[in-house]
Amino acid sequence: MTARDAHRREAPLCLALVVPCYNEEAVLGETIARLCAVMSRLHADGKIRDDSRIYFVDDGSRDRTWALIDEACRAQTWVAGIKLARNHGHQHALLAGLFTARGDAAISLDADLQDDVNAIFEMVDRYLDGADIVYGVRRRRDMDSVFKRSSARGFYRIMRALGVRLINDHADYRLLSRRALEALKAFREVNLFLRGIIPLLGFPTATVYYDRGERHAGESKYPLRRMLSFAFDGVTSFSNFPLRMITALGFTVFVFALACSVWILYVALLTDRAVPGWASTALPMYLLGGIQLLCLGVMGEYIGKLYSEVKARPRFIIETVIDTGQPAIAHRDAHDD
Repeated sequence: MTARDAHRREAPLCLALVVPCYNEEAVLGETIARLCAVMSRLHADGKIRDDSRIYFVDDGSRDRTWALIDEACRAQTWVAGIKLARNHGHQHALLAGLFTARGDAAISLDADLQDDVNAIFEMVDRYLDGADIVYGVRRRRDMDSVFKRSSARGFYRIMRALGVRLINDHADYRLLSRRALEALKAFREVNLFLRGIIPLLGFPTATVYYDRGERHAGESKYPLRRMLSFAFDGVTSFSNFPLRMITALGFTVFVFALACSVWILYVALLTDRAVPGWASTALPMYLLGGIQLLCLGVMGEYIGKLYSEVKARPRFIIETVIDTGQPAIAHRDAHDD
């Protein structure tokens, strides 16, 4: 028996698919149909049990997203619904689904059908082979714009340079085993950046490559502004390099200001080119003032995150869970368990 055979798991397993949804009315019908087809095929192949579920998490949608989830729960035995009390954001909605879902393993994916659902079959196989974490990684970025492709690559380079462990071209399409999910509950951050947290769990991992498609319908929930904010959250949540950079910047400014002071004194005392009041006004106003504002802004971002963490408010509040065979119930944040 090989080491790989020793760690192989037996089928069938109880599988949970976790799908965060925010205003996904336009695409949700097709998403439900495709994912139910995937579950039916896995069940026919003897890889998952009857109690496996697709958990659609409504993150405070303002359209008919929850109504469609409710209808699907009553029409499809595979479908379960989780309704958050308000909009908490994609990462928190994803966490709510992962912590509420029952099963031996959970696969998270977006509702827009850009993630190839056929990769789920290989993810399940890698789990049965013994992997606790299976990353869904894009093969290429041919469909991205030049700006998006270059900015994404730059982001991963910067994060690696800052010492943050990330999987290149991996978003939130992944499989987590039950013990990986339990380990994830030990991370109590309010400022969530799951792409940085998951690699910290350890455990055996595997990678599944897939081609990312066009959004089936609806609008992207990550415009440029939100993408930049998400990237900045990742940097400030996992690296203190910006604070160290401030220290280096302060020292550099000190040396520069010292050199300028020597030059200003030289001009003022030994030449007749000095304009009265110019030195004492220009030097501190334009140099030190700008640097101080920059440093205060960076430090303020860290202090703001500390403020959120210290308050330790619930990361999500679940209003209702609908699962076939179980009554509709209300849940508190699993963070408090």
